[in-house]
Amino acid sequence: MAKSLRSKWRRKMRAEKRKKNAPKELARLKTALGHEGKGEITMKDISEIATVVPVEKLKDVNKEGHGDDMGKMDMDSTMNKKTLLNEHGQYPTWMSQRQIKKQKAKRNPKSLGTSKKRKKLSW
Repeated sequence: MAKSLRSKWRRKMRAEKRKKNAPKELARLKTALGHEGKGEITMKDISEIATVVPVEKLKDVNKEGHGDDMGKMDMDSTMNKKTLLNEHGQYPTWMSQRQIKKQKAKRNPKSLGTSKKRKKLSW
């Protein structure tokens, strides 16, 4: 698709527009950072805007256990990761019926996948 003359022309014009607007866009990004004429942005300039924390300090916080509580979500029900069932025997709401059927087949392969053996004719 998109092989018509009109779409080719539009692609060409969009590319030219990008070339034309690139210097203005770069200047706008630099003004947003507050470094119009300075050129390169250094860590000192960034430290004035935001707090810079060394990586070692972040690792120490995680080892002490202060940062562990922030990463976990509070959940009302507990779900078994293997069977995906909660304590009431219900599947999660995001699972479709087809996924539920597959999960049940994995859990109990004898009950859902069995069929009667066919009798063979002997000649």
